Amino acid sequence: MTTSSHAIDVPGSRLVYDDEGSGPPILLIHSALINRGAWDAMTPLLLDAGYRVIRHDMRGFGDSTAEDVEFSPAEDIRAVLDAAGVERAAVVGNSMGGMHALDAVIETPERFAALIWVSGGITGFEVENTPEEDAIEAEMKAAQEAGDANAEAWVDVRLWVDGIGQPPTRVPSELRQAVFEADRLLVRADRVFGRRIALEPPANDRLGTVRTPTLVVLGGLDAPSAHASAARLASGVPGARQFTLPDVAHLVGMEAPDRLAALIVEFLAPLPRWA
Repeated sequence: MTTSSHAIDVPGSRLVYDDEGSGPPILLIHSALINRGAWDAMTPLLLDAGYRVIRHDMRGFGDSTAEDVEFSPAEDIRAVLDAAGVERAAVVGNSMGGMHALDAVIETPERFAALIWVSGGITGFEVENTPEEDAIEAEMKAAQEAGDANAEAWVDVRLWVDGIGQPPTRVPSELRQAVFEADRLLVRADRVFGRRIALEPPANDRLGTVRTPTLVVLGGLDAPSAHASAARLASGVPGARQFTLPDVAHLVGMEAPDRLAALIVEFLAPLPRWA
């Protein structure tokens, strides 16, 4: 199996992606907390299962650059596929990556063989915070106003890695530290990501049009907002299947790469092959 990294220029950014293996391609899209390294542990498992794995740093994340211009995340996704010479791919998106993946599937369903949405978001779908979420948001706002990127990143770790109300010892310290190190660079006030153009009409209004095979994966220890989004997607997309890992939080691919990979392989196995 050959691993190669590439960089492609798109308006306002240089996107960096890795392309590994052969077989039906799977595109992995990371969360807003980290970068394409989120998939380090899961990628070999998908390669061993006979898939080609492509994963990119979203604009402004990891090795990808960003300028302060408007852009469409779905167009960036298609640009990566085009650069890799991929006509159709299964797409796996975690958190914000799941939201962007869903938008891309809705805009250009012919480019996607399957959607695996992992504790993601849905454009146009909003729910009220719980008191616990309000308290964490207040901590986050205080850290932002103080200009303390480290404090803000640790709040993110407690919310998304540990899970609300969970002890910091629930996951390995190496996982918490890895997310902290990546996130503290992303939450800096001077970090540029570009200005995302919202999908119109939003995905929430178009779920019934999705015919792409869809798997909804949720961490049982994830925030209530993620639970609400998963329920909305699973009920709104015809034929969607949902699976919850009860003892996992938001970053499913980092915390339980073996179990997520197994779910993906099982879901994709019956589908006609794609390229």
